[in-house]
Amino acid sequence: MTKSSSTKAFLFILIFLTSSSNFAQFVTVKGKEFYSSDGKPLFLKGINLGNWLLPEGYMFKFQKTSSPRLIFEMVNQLVGEDEARKFWNAFYDEYITHEDIKFIKAAGFNSIRLPFNYKLFVNPNDHLKIEGKGFELIDRCVKWCKEKNLYVIFDMHGAPGGQTGDNIDDSYGYPFLYEDEDAQQTTILIWKKIAEIYKDEPIVIGYDLLNEPIAHYFDKDKLNPLLVPLFKKITKSIREVDNNHIIFFGGAQWNSNFSVFAEPFDDKAVYTFHKYWTDTTQSVIQEYVDYSNKYNVPLWMGESGENTNEWITSFRKLLEVNNISWCFWPYKKMDAPSNVVSVSKPNNWDLILKYSEADRSSYSSIRENRPDINIIRPILAEYLENIKFKNCIINSDYLKALGLK
Repeated sequence: MTKSSSTKAFLFILIFLTSSSNFAQFVTVKGKEFYSSDGKPLFLKGINLGNWLLPEGYMFKFQKTSSPRLIFEMVNQLVGEDEARKFWNAFYDEYITHEDIKFIKAAGFNSIRLPFNYKLFVNPNDHLKIEGKGFELIDRCVKWCKEKNLYVIFDMHGAPGGQTGDNIDDSYGYPFLYEDEDAQQTTILIWKKIAEIYKDEPIVIGYDLLNEPIAHYFDKDKLNPLLVPLFKKITKSIREVDNNHIIFFGGAQWNSNFSVFAEPFDDKAVYTFHKYWTDTTQSVIQEYVDYSNKYNVPLWMGESGENTNEWITSFRKLLEVNNISWCFWPYKKMDAPSNVVSVSKPNNWDLILKYSEADRSSYSSIRENRPDINIIRPILAEYLENIKFKNCIINSDYLKALGLK
């Protein structure tokens, strides 16, 4: 072998070893399995940090006031914009903290799904300017998770224009995303920016592109064919900056309809479904298992729960028999057993509940129905105290239903 050939061989080996070492840092997929950085199969047992970066009305016991936009508007009406801003800053600081992450890990989970609203990642006056408090919040959480070796999956729960068309995506009642080029561009820019930031971070597993696309009460024949082309656009943009992480694709109609999918188009793809309030028999998940078998790709159950502990146990066991990693919903909400920890309902919270259901369609109705601000202030202050982990109630039976401590 000549000196030149020897040098080339050495460089080839060096490049191979370097790239292999880098590859091995990240959770990846092969066939129908997740693999951890040590090359062993990885079964994900996760919990969703719902309500933190995209508040949902039912987690506050609200019904009519169901989406973030409506909740924010109501708090503005109750205490004014300045006090409301202080309230939400405190909420973001206290709802999920280092103590919550430590507990999640200690309880036996090995991963979290982190739902977020796109509005936290854009300039409110120009949605093509990707900036905002969201980057600080998710980075704080990622650092806590890295410290505890708890994997992170990012989830765009509310996309520009709305990907679902209901309160859960903070939309205006229709999934405008699929027909709005600007909304799609904003979605792509946010994901690309997140991927740029975390491309070398091994505690991040990957990116769940769109939560529960296209509710069933819209024109499925029109909208369903638009979903995968959008997934391809987002994926192409992510892959321009990050080839290390997994990308999660959810089916249409609340992550339930896999008929929109053909052959996978990315070599680090995972297909994710959600199931609520169904039977816990094999027939409920068979279409997803069939897709996984046909294309030799992993499945991930990204959301389920909001049910009895008996149902949770039965469904969780069904998933595990089928080697389907899971992430139940949610970690924390108010005054309920169907979650990991519960927030105690503040004294006089019913006054806020009453206002949340009242007519607020005009300024006169707002004035007539709004409680005294001096009564509301201590209620909101108590809520902020109650959401701290040290003041929450651990639902041990829910953890047992998940097969955890």
